[in-house]
Amino acid sequence: MTSYFFKDDVAANTHPLNVCFEQPGAPERIPLYEVYMRMAEELAKRSTCGRLQVGTVVTDAQLENVLAIGYNGNARGLANRCDSTVPGQCGCIHSEVNALIKAPGAVKDKVVFVTNSPCVMCAKLIINSGVTHVFYRQAYRDPSGVELLQTASVTPVQYDRWRDAWR
Repeated sequence: MTSYFFKDDVAANTHPLNVCFEQPGAPERIPLYEVYMRMAEELAKRSTCGRLQVGTVVTDAQLENVLAIGYNGNARGLANRCDSTVPGQCGCIHSEVNALIKAPGAVKDKVVFVTNSPCVMCAKLIINSGVTHVFYRQAYRDPSGVELLQTASVTPVQYDRWRDAWR
């Protein structure tokens, strides 16, 4: 039986670059997964949604290239505010959508980093976009999006282990 370990000490992170067969020491520097999560958090600060600010970063499978970024808000050229204050009906375009429409479709095995777990519709778009892993910081109020990702063999990872490290 082969045993394996996780470089970032997050067992849910089964991304191929994180799995190793030798026991790693403590990370000497911030894991790339955390770097991209923090980028998503910074992008969320640009959101104009009054209820929930969300940011997204899309990378390639090797985590070497940022393919696209996004944050939630109204459509380009429209007022920078929500259309409604009713949760789920604010009219904002979700950050995942804003990022995925900019990401090259020909790139396979994309990785998504998003501040909040995706809703069901965003999960469907993620599935159809060739994404293998979705890293998120906080769970959205409805877990259906994460459940759908799992059903479609996209690996969701709640990534908060390193949130306060290296600050």
